[in-house]
Parts: sequence; C-alpha cells; structure tokens
Amino acid sequence: MKLGGICVALGFLAILLPTNSQAESSSLGPQARGAVQRGTLEVGVMAGYLQGNDTLTSVSSNRSALYALPRVGIVVTPDIGSGLYAGNLELLIEPLYAHYFKPFGANAAGGSVVFKYNFLGFGRWLPFWDLGLGMLWTNLAPRIPEQSTPFNFVLESGPGVQYFATERVALTLGVRFHHISNAQTGDRNKGLNSTLGYLGLSIFFPR
Repeated sequence: MKLGGICVALGFLAILLPTNSQAESSSLGPQARGAVQRGTLEVGVMAGYLQGNDTLTSVSSNRSALYALPRVGIVVTPDIGSGLYAGNLELLIEPLYAHYFKPFGANAAGGSVVFKYNFLGFGRWLPFWDLGLGMLWTNLAPRIPEQSTPFNFVLESGPGVQYFATERVALTLGVRFHHISNAQTGDRNKGLNSTLGYLGLSIFFPR
C-alpha cells in the first residue's frame, strides 16, 4: 500500500512539474499543442511494473508482474477548455501482455479502451489523465483467493506525462490504479487491486 501511495504521488508530481516551467516554455523546442491536434494518430509501446496492494477488497499485496502495453490512438476532439485545463480528448486501444512472478509464475493477456485527456498548455510537456476499461484472460485464477475465473474485466485510471524530445516523438511516464474483477460471474470475486507504473515511447502522426 505504501508503494502504491508513492507511485500515485509521483504521478501527480509529474503533472505539476510542468506548471512551474509553463512561463518558460517557448518556441525553442517542439510544442505538444502543435503535435497533438484533432485527427493526430499516436502509436507507442510501454513497459510496466505492477505491484499488488491490499486496498479495498484485495486479499494480499503479494502480486507482482511485468507488463507490455502497445498502444494506438487518435485525438477525437478539437481543443477544449482554457488556461491550465486547455486540452483535448484522445481515444486509444491498448493491448496487454503480463507475466506474473509473484505469488507464482502466471500470465495474462487482453486489452483496454483508454480515454486520455491531454493538457496542452505546457510547452513540450504533455500532462494527461487516462481511464481504461477492458478485459483480460489470466491463469492466476483459480489459484488465488481473489478470483475464480480466468476471464476478467479491467478498470484502470491515473496520471502521466509525455515529453516531446522531437516534433513527433515523445517519452511517456505514468501510473495507474489497476483493478481486475470478474463482475460476479464466478463463485469468488474479491477483486485484485494493484498499482501499475509504466514508461515508454510514442510517435505522433499529424492528420
């Protein structure tokens, strides 16, 4: 639980850091606002580390995994909002593959639809908040007390930031609260709650 709190705090810090340098952002480097417009495509790949925690209904924090998260998405709205909240909405498809090494070796595969709000007013920094809904298969179940079925639903959300190293290439860092549940389709459904930290690289293709 302490690790989860630290990761979420780092995620918020990643969003707040660009606000301190907003006044200093200029035309000296690539600007996220120019790169991330309606119709822009994002193609990327992320690597993540998932650590279980005992918040809410989870039985144990002894759940750890490595995640691979390719993604492809499109910005679906024009710029909305103003000031610090000026941004746009992006829709992504994010497949996943995971290898659990705690409490024992296991695998998971699936995918999510991710809604991502991009904050555009921070120069080459692009803070965001995302929300993902999806499904996965895992052979953790029925060997763990939380779940009794291999097919489950995923709910995840959290902050992150992208840094445009060039006009089209951005480095990504983020953290999510990650929840797995079978929605009462099995005889056990206590839920598996975790913190997922991830980093990676995205390329943006303008319309």
